[in-house]
Amino acid sequence: MADERIRVEVAYARPDKQKIVELYVEPGTTMDQAARASDIREHFPEIDLDQADMGIFGQLEKKPAERVLRAGERVEIYRPLKIDPKEVRRARAKEKSSKSQAESSKK
Repeated sequence: MADERIRVEVAYARPDKQKIVELYVEPGTTMDQAARASDIREHFPEIDLDQADMGIFGQLEKKPAERVLRAGERVEIYRPLKIDPKEVRRARAKEKSSKSQAESSKK
């Protein structure tokens, strides 16, 4: 009987370093199981797999412990955000508004 394992990848990236680990897993393996089996933490010990968001090819998966992988899929482990994107947009809008008001008062 042929080996029925499937090939998947687990990826993680920081600005200074990226790693994609290829591995062969049993059918029915979840995203979380593949991430743990990949030993990606040997390269990035800061990863907390219990807290990290994960996705498949850029699509966030809400339940990585339940999402079963298909052959060829890549599990992406996402870094936590340092700043909330909503706060960044709010600050930019406020700054732009302040600049517009300052320019209007000069005229």
